[in-house]
Amino acid sequence: MYAFIVQAHTKPQQADAFERLFRAYVQPSRAEPGCVEYHMLRDAQDSTLFIFYEVWASKEALAEHMALPHMRAFHERRMDYLRSDLVIREVEMLSPTRAVAA
Repeated sequence: MYAFIVQAHTKPQQADAFERLFRAYVQPSRAEPGCVEYHMLRDAQDSTLFIFYEVWASKEALAEHMALPHMRAFHERRMDYLRSDLVIREVEMLSPTRAVAA
């Protein structure tokens, strides 16, 4: 398993556009064979802060996800939405995912 948290601080005028863009990616991402968990969150106090919690079967599964055309396109234009680059923190899974626990 490969798990991480991404923090995306958007420009205030781009926050709603960023949300619309990524809301459309949630279900297709979850449907990918290597996706174990994929969650998009918006901070309750800072509406420009989005947090993604993702668990992939492997780093290779994530690489396949990141190579998809829509993900490559976002990566190239991400700074149109963001006030600072993405902060990515790899995390260690200390409890099983729902997929494993079920």
